[in-house]
Amino acid sequence: MNVQEFNALSREQAEQTLRPCLDVPRWINDIIESRPYSSVDSILQAADHSGAQLTSSEVDQALLHHPRIGERARGGHTEARLSREEQAELGITTDTQTQLDQGNAEYEERFDQVFLIRAAGRSSDEILAELRRRMNNTSEQESHEVADQLNQIATLRLKGLFS
Repeated sequence: MNVQEFNALSREQAEQTLRPCLDVPRWINDIIESRPYSSVDSILQAADHSGAQLTSSEVDQALLHHPRIGERARGGHTEARLSREEQAELGITTDTQTQLDQGNAEYEERFDQVFLIRAAGRSSDEILAELRRRMNNTSEQESHEVADQLNQIATLRLKGLFS
């Protein structure tokens, strides 16, 4: 898709296009309402700006759609496919999977939510290191990190629509 095609989408088509990137109605609306765009960079800037304002309830809503890191997303919908593609490059060994499973369980017990991290461009060792580091966060610090990671994922997925 190019910028002109995105600008020409009906509201419903634009919503369907954006939802797999980040299923947060305000974020989707912000991007749609800012059309027309002159470039991909302007779309990405709008998305990043809106994503930087994610509320706790928006993050909670979005987390419902994210599998645990190291788990294969199920289903045929676009968001599941994107998640599988993002995690496919991790090259997770049996030992790493065991460590991720243990780390995910400890994280969920501590923060009562799934561990979210942008997998694209990271190795499984980097993800494990980040998981361990973030276990030392306060709830407030972690809330900010999760929102930032969610924004990074959304922006990368959106960028992928235009490549």
